[in-house]
Amino acid sequence: MMRHVRVYALLIFVFGISCKGQDKTDLSQPIGNSKSADAHASHGPSSISRTIELGSDGKIWIASWEGVFQYDGESFTNVTRNVSEARFFSILVDKKGDVWFGSIGSGVYRYDGNSFQNFTTKDGLVNNEIVFIYEDKAGDIWFGANGGVSRYDGYSFRTYMMNGDVMMEEKTGKIFPDLTRPMNEVNAIVEDKAGKFWFATRGNTFVYDGKKFTVVTHQGKPFSNVRTIIEDRKGDVWLGGADGGWRYDGRTFTNFTQNFVGYIYEDKKGNIWTSANAAQGWVLSRYDEKSLSENNPKVTEVTSKEGGLFGISEDDNGNIWFGAGDGVYRYDGNTITDFKSNERLK
Repeated sequence: MMRHVRVYALLIFVFGISCKGQDKTDLSQPIGNSKSADAHASHGPSSISRTIELGSDGKIWIASWEGVFQYDGESFTNVTRNVSEARFFSILVDKKGDVWFGSIGSGVYRYDGNSFQNFTTKDGLVNNEIVFIYEDKAGDIWFGANGGVSRYDGYSFRTYMMNGDVMMEEKTGKIFPDLTRPMNEVNAIVEDKAGKFWFATRGNTFVYDGKKFTVVTHQGKPFSNVRTIIEDRKGDVWLGGADGGWRYDGRTFTNFTQNFVGYIYEDKKGNIWTSANAAQGWVLSRYDEKSLSENNPKVTEVTSKEGGLFGISEDDNGNIWFGAGDGVYRYDGNTITDFKSNERLK
């Protein structure tokens, strides 16, 4: 039986928004081009692959510890091979078609298909470890980082920094020091149908209404160490982390699994996919769209794997892609293909 609990909100503080006041022309200059960066390969990454994104042209983008790979349906290209040796964790394909890559230690890169532009703390980022990238309805780009969030409107950055159990505007130009695998990461960001922003962090989970941040709680306790948040097509918010997986319908939270949930994704049919840590290892599961409103929605465990399962995405053909500790995989409904060696697993 699924558990239902009321939402409780704790008001933290009210604050205004300021920006760094830097003109667009002051930001980093292009640092390379696609011809010098291309490195074609017959296979994809064989190391940790954290995020997978589908481009408007149908190409697949993969952020991995070996670099950022692009898959065109036939071959892979490591587009950052000659640009940066950083580990890449996050990717966003924005509404204009530019691709943003978040790295650990080297800030963020924007790629327009020809050249790269690098943004770091020198340009206004709160930190150079970028775990998550999100574009809101207005077209602003948000960067979830170690220690806080930076918001870019195309001209300048606004910064919100975590301080213990709260998040606040940073007005002094202070940055968060670069650390390895921090405990203050902002793991996910989503704007809901009401225009409020949800921030999943390794600390508290926050909702921002444009004027104030509120800590999200249930049963009097904050949601903490949340790794993933999405809004589905019905407007329900799904979040997952150390306290399991939850769905919020605007009034109540419903727990759908007690396993540690690392990633949640909604496919084109409305099915919900999760990667979760269960007794048999990390499991990729699909929750059937037709049963999501039931107390016990129908769930299918597609595959399990040791070493972690990460980002999930769907391509134009309805195939589900997912990242793992040893590369990327594609599931067509029957067969899982391992792109380290193009091997069909089942």
